[in-house]
Amino acid sequence: MRSNNASRLLLSNTEFIPGYSINRHLGLVQGSTVRAKHFGRDMMAGLKNLVGGELKGYTELLNESRQEALDRMQQQAEAIGANAIINVRFSTSNITAGASELLAYGTAVVLERNG
Repeated sequence: MRSNNASRLLLSNTEFIPGYSINRHLGLVQGSTVRAKHFGRDMMAGLKNLVGGELKGYTELLNESRQEALDRMQQQAEAIGANAIINVRFSTSNITAGASELLAYGTAVVLERNG
């Protein structure tokens, strides 16, 4: 279970959160971003391929993309009255050469603390 600092929503990649009961299912929520490769990052990645190691420019790009997709998903969930998103997943797809979509999705719910 994860709670994002920017939001009061609970996020979980499981179907249930221990200590809570699902009061209402509000349905699927999602957030996505489409990102293109940056010329500078591409050039540095090409050089790094020669010597090996982490492609930090791409790592940053993916981290930014995941966070943006999560933020958009959380905004959608908050707009419909959710206080949690369960079963959170990520998916990627190629849009064009050099551009990809990163999608975050899950089930918006209203949880109640047990006991």
